[in-house]
Amino acid sequence: MSAASHLIIAPVLIPAVVAPFALLVMRRRRRVGVALSLFGCVAMLAAAIALMAQAQDDAIRVYAIGGWQPPFGIVLVLARLAAIMLVLAATLATLVMTHAVVTGLDRKGWHFHPMFQFQLLGLNGAFLTGDLFNLFVFFEVLLIASYGLMLHGQGTARLKAGVHYVVINIVGSTLFLIAMGLLYGLTGTLNMADMSLRVAALPAGDQGLLRAAALLLVAVFALKAAILPLHLWLPRTYAAAAPAVAALFAIMTKVGVYAIIRVVPLVFGADAGAAAWAPAPWLLPAALLTALVGFAGVLAGRTVREQAAYAVLASTGTLLSAVATWREDALAAALYYLPHSTLAGAALFLVADAIGRRRAGYADSAAPGPGFADRQAVAALFMLAAIGIVGLPPLSGFVGKLLILQSTFGADEAPWIWGTVLGTTLIGILGFARTGSAIFWKTEAANAASRSCTPGQADLIAPAAAIGLLGALTLGAGPVTEQAAAAAAQIIAPDRYIGAVLPRGAS
Repeated sequence: MSAASHLIIAPVLIPAVVAPFALLVMRRRRRVGVALSLFGCVAMLAAAIALMAQAQDDAIRVYAIGGWQPPFGIVLVLARLAAIMLVLAATLATLVMTHAVVTGLDRKGWHFHPMFQFQLLGLNGAFLTGDLFNLFVFFEVLLIASYGLMLHGQGTARLKAGVHYVVINIVGSTLFLIAMGLLYGLTGTLNMADMSLRVAALPAGDQGLLRAAALLLVAVFALKAAILPLHLWLPRTYAAAAPAVAALFAIMTKVGVYAIIRVVPLVFGADAGAAAWAPAPWLLPAALLTALVGFAGVLAGRTVREQAAYAVLASTGTLLSAVATWREDALAAALYYLPHSTLAGAALFLVADAIGRRRAGYADSAAPGPGFADRQAVAALFMLAAIGIVGLPPLSGFVGKLLILQSTFGADEAPWIWGTVLGTTLIGILGFARTGSAIFWKTEAANAASRSCTPGQADLIAPAAAIGLLGALTLGAGPVTEQAAAAAAQIIAPDRYIGAVLPRGAS
């Protein structure tokens, strides 16, 4: 195998190596541990960009770990969608890690950097794996790391939300195992490409059980994506976590969305008998209701962090409203909106952190408080982050929503999608306008200066960079939509994926 072929394993290998080394040196050589962690994020970003460049030839690459050929061995599969997700995860990780180091968040516990790297290991593995069992394993790796990150910095509210988060995800993991057991019992394989072929050949007597397994599996992915009514864990968890940690968590719901996009057309597509497009009837209504509930939470939120948490929920609903039509052009629009919504949600959490660090006891509450020296700069970042997450011009959220509306025009579901997208945009504008006016236009006159805090402006670097990337998505909308369209074409043609993963006669 050439070095280029081995590059596929780099996004998994880099954090797997960096995490234990950072843990070993952190107590005695803290600066070395921090440098290792930052280097790991940058190295992952470089590897992800190189893999994205490889994916431009439209080939689907397969890496058989240990030389065991599928469907018997563990395989990593690099398709266009996986490359997009790897670049997005590495970019977000680099921004969040920079912010955590600059603000000193990583100093509030010895294990921040190892847990951060293990979280990236789980994310990258989930994007690359070619079988359901290892998807479960990588889900567990990222979840276990997220438990520690969620509790980082301690606090009663964080502990209560953490217990809720752990219990919900343990239930989800149990259901995932049950769904896998059913599918393995029916098909005798967990390799997704092989399962696709065997599902299509199942006898009529197994169709009912197959449909139940399909619905259960997609319900687990819906729980990970926080789709209504399986969303209740997200707002409290994200609002209670440290803002920089919540910014990294902005991509975790997208892992659930990624799993739905990867598994449903491949395994439960048109040839799956009774399980064909099994989640289709309920996925769109659930997505639209998720968007409504999310933006209602933005309107009612009492802190910027609560609003950001509900905004992540709302953006997932908007994203899945396009995915749920299972049309190639709508899927392409969703894949443009996916990186935008992730970066916009992360930017809003980072801005919330900047606000809270400057308002002392008032934190990021949506209420009048003390003024601070660089209020105009922070207000500009808040306004741009809000514009991004709501979907107003000139940032990429407007382009993404416009693409979703355009791609669903003329469909039977169009009135519902259009009404929800346009209505929730208005609700989001009202919610963020209320918060922005309370924080930046109104100040307490009495003792305002004594309660304000000016921590410097280094903590504005990461949110400004995230918003800058939203601008880059807008300016590069043409090339980015081409990438999204090419990825959607691969997803809607599962035969190409199966032919790349399975050698002839392997099944």
